[in-house]
Amino acid sequence: MNLKSIVLEMIPILIMIGLIPLVKNDYLLSLCYIIIILISFKIKYMKNEYKVFIVGMVLMFLFGFIFISTGVETFTRNTLFGMPIWLPILWGYGMVAGRRVGEYLIK
Repeated sequence: MNLKSIVLEMIPILIMIGLIPLVKNDYLLSLCYIIIILISFKIKYMKNEYKVFIVGMVLMFLFGFIFISTGVETFTRNTLFGMPIWLPILWGYGMVAGRRVGEYLIK
């Protein structure tokens, strides 16, 4: 297990989470997330990793929507069917980071 590599994989997510209270406009925050993800993919990209990102976004949007519909979750920032528009983007990249960390743990 390479602890340094695992910590490096978490940096983009920590930056994205840190931007939440600083950037009040959900659309601008989404754009910031997309830029961070593109930079992250430029630095390191594994073959077909975009598929993990897209599936992660879609699945987490659907699960989030179910939670919102049942009243389990509520958001004050609700630009996308009751949730912040940037949240599925963050979740999608979280799936990519989780996959990468899983690779490090298996090696």
